[in-house]
Amino acid sequence: MARLLLLNGPNLNLLGSREPDLYGADTLASVESRAAAVAAEAGHELVAFQSNAEHLLIERVHQAARESIAFLIVNPGAFTHTSIALRDAILAVRLPFIEVHLTNIHAREPFRRQSYFSDIAAGCIVGLGTFGYEVAVRAAARHLARKP
Repeated sequence: MARLLLLNGPNLNLLGSREPDLYGADTLASVESRAAAVAAEAGHELVAFQSNAEHLLIERVHQAARESIAFLIVNPGAFTHTSIALRDAILAVRLPFIEVHLTNIHAREPFRRQSYFSDIAAGCIVGLGTFGYEVAVRAAARHLARKP
């Protein structure tokens, strides 16, 4: 059994009420619950963390390296386009990760098309709504199963 960390950035705590026409009606709690269930089906444990504060996300990434987290699933929210510090934290702990976005960031405003994470991610899932988290957990489990 491996431990996975689901890390969500700013404003994702507002899922279900923030622009539901764009981000859907599911709450973050329901997303986390479904992702944890998918992880459990694959024989893994999923822990979740969300913060609107960049430094708390960075500290949680650092902590992950000390607590036997094997894989990260990260939706950096708006930090996708701005946070070199969060990128550097992920690189520093050397944990594989999948980048997740509810919307297709490549089909949105030009400033949203730049990601500081995509080039270092094991994979990227965009535009599948909250279902993308479940896909990410399955992909993480597959990735871990291939590890020697």
